[in-house]
Amino acid sequence: MKINKLLKPFSAILLLLFSFFYTNKVVDIIRESDPIMQQIRLSSEKYQIQSQNAKIVGNNIIPGKTGRQIDYEESYNKMKQYGMYNETLTTFKETYPTISIDDYYDKYIVQGNSDRKSVALVFKIIDNNNFTELINILKNQNVKSTLFIDGLFLENNTSTILTLLNHEIELLSYDNKYNELYFNSALDYMSSLTKKEPKFCYAEYDQKEVLDLCSKLKLHTIIPTIRPTSTPYKTVKEKLTNSSIISLPLTVQTINELPLIINYITQKGYTFLTLDELLSESYSK
Repeated sequence: MKINKLLKPFSAILLLLFSFFYTNKVVDIIRESDPIMQQIRLSSEKYQIQSQNAKIVGNNIIPGKTGRQIDYEESYNKMKQYGMYNETLTTFKETYPTISIDDYYDKYIVQGNSDRKSVALVFKIIDNNNFTELINILKNQNVKSTLFIDGLFLENNTSTILTLLNHEIELLSYDNKYNELYFNSALDYMSSLTKKEPKFCYAEYDQKEVLDLCSKLKLHTIIPTIRPTSTPYKTVKEKLTNSSIISLPLTVQTINELPLIINYITQKGYTFLTLDELLSESYSK
């Protein structure tokens, strides 16, 4: 008798689960046979964009790219409510690469995804030498850049930095050193000023000290694609490629040639992005 009493509720649960499963299956079959869903399925290849994995070469990494596919359920629900197939109601969702730069903070990012016909201008700010001239040129040319600013310079020039928030502000070092305590403190101070979380560190070559510290702090370390030590205009002309990270020294020659460099890059059909934009793996950016 006790067994029978136990079996009755168990049987009822099984029946309920089976009924639920069966009902869902019927709904799926009906939906898939609906001409609206069939039309959505037929258009899937037209809209699909395959994701791209990040490329790792030795100690370097190049960002991948998310893909895109139709969100079948959302698209179907919208069109069903509309009453017929309507291509403009198609909705999408991103698909993600299996290898991403966000899995590898211990690698140097050396350029953006080559699908982007864009570049990022990067400048190291340690002192006031040619700094005002640089900012004036960028403003007059309507170009945004990424400024890697030394933490000590940041502390001593806070009011000036607050006028530059249309640019991307990142931390270079602290008093030209990489002491973890001071570096962390400067990161906190910078994020409180900019209201944004820092994302990148700067190295000009394989600098293990920088990479180890920034990897520990979950910051990506970049090595510029193009880094002229002299003749900046000539070097950019010779080496310009898609998604280049261009680091220009703050010399008098750079200040004199920067308008020419910006005009040349623009004439070649490139757009200027911040590092965050250039290195984003989202297809929509």
